[in-house]
Amino acid sequence: MAPPSFPSAASSLASSQALGTSHLFGKSLSSAGPSFSNVSYQRVLPLKIRASIAAEAVRTPTVEECEAAVVAGNYPPAPPPPSSGDPPPGTPVIAPQSLMKRPRRNRKSAALRDACQETIVTPANFILPLFIHEGEENTPIGAMPGCYRLGWRHGLIEEVYKARDVGVNSVVLFPKVPDALKSATGDEAYNGNGIVPRSIRLLKDKFPDLLIYTDVALDPYSSDGHDGIVRSDGVIMNDETVHQLCKQAVTQAKAGADVVSPSDMMDGRVGAIRRALDAEGFQDVSIMAYTAKFASAFYGPFREALESNPRFGDKKTYQMNPGNYREALLETRLDEEEGADILMVKPAMPYLDVIKLLHDTSPLPISAYQVSGEYSMIKAAAAQGMLDEKKAILESLLCIKRAGANIILTYFALQAARYLAGEKI
Repeated sequence: MAPPSFPSAASSLASSQALGTSHLFGKSLSSAGPSFSNVSYQRVLPLKIRASIAAEAVRTPTVEECEAAVVAGNYPPAPPPPSSGDPPPGTPVIAPQSLMKRPRRNRKSAALRDACQETIVTPANFILPLFIHEGEENTPIGAMPGCYRLGWRHGLIEEVYKARDVGVNSVVLFPKVPDALKSATGDEAYNGNGIVPRSIRLLKDKFPDLLIYTDVALDPYSSDGHDGIVRSDGVIMNDETVHQLCKQAVTQAKAGADVVSPSDMMDGRVGAIRRALDAEGFQDVSIMAYTAKFASAFYGPFREALESNPRFGDKKTYQMNPGNYREALLETRLDEEEGADILMVKPAMPYLDVIKLLHDTSPLPISAYQVSGEYSMIKAAAAQGMLDEKKAILESLLCIKRAGANIILTYFALQAARYLAGEKI
């Protein structure tokens, strides 16, 4: 039997129309024997003609017949190779460089660039920071456009619904505490009926699988605005503060927190909190340590949001010097030894080198906090038309992850997740 031929789409259709539907596909509907000289493909036929013969036995070539046709040199028709563009007038005519390696080959199309991309950001990488207060209404934060102090009962729940809708299932809570409840020793931090424990219980009731992180530090509860107890001479007391932090962490764990996050930078607090949690039966509650938290100028909008600015001085006696790099190794080793489960660098963008350092030297997951100042800078520049907001947001997050952060705390979490899903905002 001779191999089938492969006519062009136009010639197949013309031949079919000339012969009538009784000879389509090279098979006569009135005879039992097929003819292979007029074999064609169903895809070239109009839909109406296809439908009219759908119930008939259609003769198509077998794989063996198609292979035999190709071996015989009878190739099926295919479009010509794509043509390259013409260079502009005046382009010099030169011999191509003799380059064995051309990195641009892997950048020549969107599909290839996507296939070769080493770092990919997804909503699963994000933790959404949420500011909460005792009021019922959501109060805008002036220095952080698009961010609010959420009413702990309704606004908080609505925001978490929005987060889950776009694939963000991790949140961290930061309370704005009434001044009347603040004290020199921050006792409100471990009030079981305080705003944070209440909010945790509410969220766990509504969203049992929500991953809830909490902040462990005294500054929201301190009348002095510092992360620890302040002595009369202005010294931040370390060990006494750690005692309070342990009670705060246990209180949060009892309410249902999944991960407690000591942000205070007191010495020895990770180990003390680990022992306190274990003693109360909370062996499964994780600790995300603020390992390398720098005394940064980028925290201003956050402190406005919580009204937690220090009443005096600064936080340089306990937060890290921005000029130090190797000191982060010491903090990393201590937090690892004391039982931390996740290590954090804060802020993120100005400290990408430190993120990479922790990633390269520790087997633990690394998180990074894209802080309020970083958020507000991008928002302000975009509002002035200086930056493309979407591109700047996604690039900043991509760089943080590329540096080595598995987890990113960012106020852009919802906005970025929508961008990643292809939504236009």
